[in-house]
Amino acid sequence: MLIVVLLALCALLARRTVLLTRAEQDAVVRDYGVGHGDPARTRRIARARAMATLTDRAPLLVAVTSAATLILGAGALVGAFSTGKTPVRAGDGAQPFVQGAAQTAQALGSWLIGLGFVLFVTWGRRAYKDPSARRTIGILWDVGTFWPRAAHPFAPPCYAERAVPDLTWRIAGWTRATGGRLVISGHSQGSVLAAAAAWQLKPSDRRRVALLTYGSPIERLYGRWFPAHFGPAALAALHEDIACWRNLYRLTDPIGGPIRLSGDDCGPQVDREPLADPLAYGRDEEHPLPAPVLGHSDYQADPAFAQERGKLLGRLRPEVPQQRA
Repeated sequence: MLIVVLLALCALLARRTVLLTRAEQDAVVRDYGVGHGDPARTRRIARARAMATLTDRAPLLVAVTSAATLILGAGALVGAFSTGKTPVRAGDGAQPFVQGAAQTAQALGSWLIGLGFVLFVTWGRRAYKDPSARRTIGILWDVGTFWPRAAHPFAPPCYAERAVPDLTWRIAGWTRATGGRLVISGHSQGSVLAAAAAWQLKPSDRRRVALLTYGSPIERLYGRWFPAHFGPAALAALHEDIACWRNLYRLTDPIGGPIRLSGDDCGPQVDREPLADPLAYGRDEEHPLPAPVLGHSDYQADPAFAQERGKLLGRLRPEVPQQRA
């Protein structure tokens, strides 16, 4: 029964994605200014944008799955306690459709448990051979092992308990020894580590530091699932404390997104306009080959990365590091 609910939800999400892909085709043509353009190329870019929005539907998926599991599980327990029978035996003597549905559901559930174990082993083996599968598992592993074991005691050791203090120590030591300025560049989970390290700095050191984040899940994932630590108030306080902050993202990125901090109260605006992805719609002298849709990868290859890094260095204190003896 839970699988039926999930299939219905996936069908709704698929329909919404198809409709959004059609709507995004007009936006792609308008953004690149290519008139009608190549329909296949336009459709591919629009589909990448639409698929990236599925990340924002994760709370709906989790909520429906949790509610359905709770309701179905409670119904099964109430039925078992009231009749003293398993669902299959309780269906004996009922209508043929009810009896067949009970037998099918219980048998299918048993088979799916075994299938799930096989898929788990297969996916683990695939991670050694397929870079995309390894990247997906790595993202989930990074998120799961970022928080200390006090939050989930059965998880693997937390790497942030070592990485964040080390990064903080290196930042503080370098800025104090040289009197210089520093731009911390963080991609994806690295942006979360960079923000966590900046939070641990002393105010005097924090004013010498700028953040350049790209493909960052700080607001899109961490801000939604862990609002006490990465909510709007916490991010606004960090923006106000550090010297400056700039964030890059793409509409085709399923993980990274905007920080959504305005520049009114705590400094210049954090988010830059969404980067073009692909960099060029067609082929030209700078892009003799069709530019690929990068999504979550290769932000540093975009010219906007060097531009924003230069602007951040310009906003920081003008002193340069002193020459070491």
